[in-house]
Amino acid sequence: MGESSMGGALVPTATKSEQPPLSTESTSPLTQPIAPLPPPPPPPPPPPVPQSSMEEEAAEADMDKDMLCPICMQIIKDAFLTACGHSFCYMCILTHLRNKSDCPCCSHYLTNNHIFPNFLLNKLLKKNSARQLARTASPVEHLRQAIQQGCEVSAKELDSLLSLLVDKKRKMEQEEAETNMQILLDFLNCLRKQKLEELNEIQSDLQYIKEDITAAEKRSIELFRAKERCSLKMGMLVDDSFAARTLTSLIDKHSNGIKTGAHNIQGWMCSASSQNKVYVKTQASSQGFRSKDAYDGLDSACDTNSGLAVARKRRVHAQFNDLQECYLQKRQHWTKQLHKQEDKNPNAMNNGGYNPGLEDFQSVLNTFTQYSQLRLIAELRHGDIFHPANIVSSIEFDRDDELFATAGVSRRIKVFEFSSVVNEPADVHCPIVEMSTRSKLSCLSWNKYTKNHIASSDYDGIVTVWDITTRQSLMEYEEHEKRAWSVDFSRTEPSMLVSGSDDCKVKVWCTKQEASVLNIDMKANICSVKYNPGSSVHVAVGSADHHIHYYDLRNISQPLYVFGGHKKAVSYVKFLSNSELASASTDSTLRLWDVKENLPLRTFRGHTNEKNFVGFTVNSEYIACGSETNEVFVYHKAISKPAAWHRFGFDTAEADEDAGSYFISAVCWKSDSPTMLAANSQGTIKVLVLAA
Repeated sequence: MGESSMGGALVPTATKSEQPPLSTESTSPLTQPIAPLPPPPPPPPPPPVPQSSMEEEAAEADMDKDMLCPICMQIIKDAFLTACGHSFCYMCILTHLRNKSDCPCCSHYLTNNHIFPNFLLNKLLKKNSARQLARTASPVEHLRQAIQQGCEVSAKELDSLLSLLVDKKRKMEQEEAETNMQILLDFLNCLRKQKLEELNEIQSDLQYIKEDITAAEKRSIELFRAKERCSLKMGMLVDDSFAARTLTSLIDKHSNGIKTGAHNIQGWMCSASSQNKVYVKTQASSQGFRSKDAYDGLDSACDTNSGLAVARKRRVHAQFNDLQECYLQKRQHWTKQLHKQEDKNPNAMNNGGYNPGLEDFQSVLNTFTQYSQLRLIAELRHGDIFHPANIVSSIEFDRDDELFATAGVSRRIKVFEFSSVVNEPADVHCPIVEMSTRSKLSCLSWNKYTKNHIASSDYDGIVTVWDITTRQSLMEYEEHEKRAWSVDFSRTEPSMLVSGSDDCKVKVWCTKQEASVLNIDMKANICSVKYNPGSSVHVAVGSADHHIHYYDLRNISQPLYVFGGHKKAVSYVKFLSNSELASASTDSTLRLWDVKENLPLRTFRGHTNEKNFVGFTVNSEYIACGSETNEVFVYHKAISKPAAWHRFGFDTAEADEDAGSYFISAVCWKSDSPTMLAANSQGTIKVLVLAA
């Protein structure tokens, strides 16, 4: 990296003088020396400038120099002469004499009483200025000056001049009108093109909608017919069971009254026949009442279902624009995919006209309208009297969703049994495992293979792997030089884990080695790291440089992709699937990315997050995060606005405290269920479930 004078190697460049001479030793005719061509004729010399013009320009330049003010070095304005014979701008010499009492040129004693107006120089300056204006003035200015100065012009000459001016004006107006019309036509053509494109897009969308309405109506008719067939079968079963019960009861009732003899038998049969008719009639009547009761029950069930349907329809209308965008995106995407499949396989058939894009959107619509709120089902206090600092920095479920662990500024990892927290009504639940650490904790990650192993990162930059059965640390990695914010176990390679730190380094560890196996140096602080759930070589890194860096660990010289869009530091990154990555930032937005196609998918807004780590969690359909308003927000991955939210309340004893100082600090889904855990900076942990 030294300078060229130190003998550093420079890339050689061939110059004209360094080109090797042509060889003259070859006897081939093609290589014989060629007689030099005659030099090209020199360019014609520029026309000579008249000597008088050059002398005038030189004289004017000298005159301009003489007319410069010695103080401001500009053409003198309002010239004043001193007693010592020097001329200055009036304001320049006046300002100078306020500070000093001498001449700026000769240092002669000078006061305000020794300066006088220089009338001759002012007259010369005006003439010089007029001469320069005349030299640079346009012909129109010359004409105006000539007329103003009383130049003698005949009426015939004026008529000719006026005619020329009128023609010139008419021509200019025509050109201007043509230009304006051309601009208008260009605008209208562009507008027509844009509207035609919009019309084509709308017609295409309408075609999609018509096809899908037809397919949906067809599917609805099929469902109705299936329901009718089911109802008929149920009716037949009811009738058969009723007849069987009637006959059995009659036989049981009259079996004890059987008499010997034909007369008695005949009498019994007549009696049985008449009783059977009456009983059947009565039973039929009671069956009618039962059927009425059954239908009443069905009506009430239908009323309940109708109420739920109305509520779901309200949610659809409330988020209609987002749902419309989602529908069109999925429909267009799947249409392109089907066209590609048809190009590859012309015999491919569609599924009865029911487009996969419509099925995909119907799945989104069903899941999105299914829930509208977060319902509280359990609550516990994380703090204790010995550790007043209660902020929960991380909360995570284990592999089987039976246990969950919490960690934070209290320097303790606490493991709770989820079923006991939900089923036992107690404000304070005791952890089944508790482990103390030397520093405040920032993140936890359970091993996805070994149930009792959990990793933590702390404010001293130490990454620790714990065994909750023995309550002992298995490995401690101390290579980070500053606070470590994030740690994550690989799902596909359980012995591997990754961490990120304020020292701008991402480190990959193996539980079988004491030192890091890989190190990535970056230019900004690392806030979050996450393994791709389907790969042990792909890692997403959220950085303070406002970007997400997606690395292939087999080539760490540069990231595979860099996702940009956030305006502040990226605080969390999480994978919904092998191809979908979600990120959170302190710009109060969440974003969804496609890591296979390197595309942004959606931006989510509704919560507030400007400075704190507020927690972030995802499952296959929903994204949840905390807010600095002490609320939990849930988003469906296909809709940019919140689907549900829940606000943490305050106790009466805390009513006088500043409620605005609390914020959500950690959240975690229970796998793909609608249940989640949420904790705030007060140390309160709630079990919430999505509900209709």
